[in-house]
Amino acid sequence: MTSTVQSPYSSEQIAVWLRGLLTIAWADGNFDDQEQKLIASITENELAPKIKFDSLEVITPEELAAVLGKGTPAAENFLRTAVMVAIADGTYSHCEDKVMQQFCQALEQPEKLLEALRHTLEHPLQITPTIASTGLTKRQINALHPLREWLDGLDIQDPRVARFLCKMIPSQCPFERDVTLFGRKIVHIPPMCKINPLYEQLVGLRFRALSYLADKCGEDVSPYI
Repeated sequence: MTSTVQSPYSSEQIAVWLRGLLTIAWADGNFDDQEQKLIASITENELAPKIKFDSLEVITPEELAAVLGKGTPAAENFLRTAVMVAIADGTYSHCEDKVMQQFCQALEQPEKLLEALRHTLEHPLQITPTIASTGLTKRQINALHPLREWLDGLDIQDPRVARFLCKMIPSQCPFERDVTLFGRKIVHIPPMCKINPLYEQLVGLRFRALSYLADKCGEDVSPYI
């Protein structure tokens, strides 16, 4: 069913928004050319079929800021979704951090939000397990509170972004496995509920995206469940 909900974002904003999320998803180099084309096809043909994309290649921070603006609510909400995509596989890599930092600077968003990620999500399986559920110290857990609250502040207001998040965030905490879309591997996911201290934020975001599509847009969300 095609959504008739009026989005506060223009098609141009959503186009660069999705390109930005794809740039984060591809940052660590775990996708070969064929997999990149597959995700691009899903985004262009299924998640946002009415948007005219000039390109589905990586986007520069300058391109992103030119459309979303600097220090705007749109820029902040984009960055929230970008963080969620970056941690969806349970690991926050140096490559993802570099791109996120560039996006923060260009969009004039506080870079301090990334500090907690740098200390807790890099190589999570190698962290000394002092707290059984996540392997993080109490100090690290406390340092994540501001980031959790900031991420929970994301309000889903566009069906195209909601669909993308439902596709990128797994529907349940899996054992270590490969996540596939249409028979092709998209990303390798470790048991996130055990090693990702922001797993609850991911689950909450996915639930809000599903609820938005079902309740506000009247869409059939069974393909995402």
